[in-house]
Amino acid sequence: TIDDVRRYPFPRGNDPTRFAGLRAGAETLQASDFAVCTGIGGVIYEYGWYLRGLEHWFMDMIENPAFCEAVLDRMLEFWTEYYTGFMAEVGNCVDVVMIGDDLAGQDGPLFRPDFYRSVVKPRQKALVRHIKKLTSAKIWYHTCGGCVEYIPDLIDNGVDILNPVQISAREMNPADLKRRFGDQIVFWGGGIDAQHILPFASPQKVRQQVRENLAVFKPNGGYVFNNVHNIQAGVPAENIVALFDAAYEFGRYQ
Repeated sequence: TIDDVRRYPFPRGNDPTRFAGLRAGAETLQASDFAVCTGIGGVIYEYGWYLRGLEHWFMDMIENPAFCEAVLDRMLEFWTEYYTGFMAEVGNCVDVVMIGDDLAGQDGPLFRPDFYRSVVKPRQKALVRHIKKLTSAKIWYHTCGGCVEYIPDLIDNGVDILNPVQISAREMNPADLKRRFGDQIVFWGGGIDAQHILPFASPQKVRQQVRENLAVFKPNGGYVFNNVHNIQAGVPAENIVALFDAAYEFGRYQ
């Protein structure tokens, strides 16, 4: 029930033991030539299905949206506390704060966009605003799939960077994404299709796709090269070498 959710003893988001030693590590990284990124947190929506199971959670969304709101309120409460403590330690040392919720699958949104906009989005937006009060770092947001439906919402939420840019999913054509959103959000990903091309194509095809995608995403900035999601087991070593060689050859800003 909703009362059960409100009484549920969630962990303390701002427990100081979570952040012990982080500042020293962040300061060491800050002295390097690399951007300093947090790990992924801020998972508002997905934790609902972690707690309930995916099938039950999707049924909750249809039959009992008020229950979902109560769950997401507790998620927002936890992450608000968490980032208050986290950014107090490292907020002036990090360049990118990574958050995320998978909103889409390969064929588009996982659930009704109107549910997202009425229930999920307000809580995501509140979290982003809270984090931005605590740090000047950019907000990086992860959602797999054909998420083009939600890109304007993420921009409105205050998200600065979208990852992983799953270019093989529905309506995720690189040229269309760059044309529609390239001046409003940074694309971090989309460098190579990790599902079809990287594991199964020739090194020459890998090189070709990297070059083509860089030619689209790279102009005028606003792009961080990354393959679409993790390199999986069984990918030929020569394809990984081709990926990196092409990225270094064609991906540098002068």
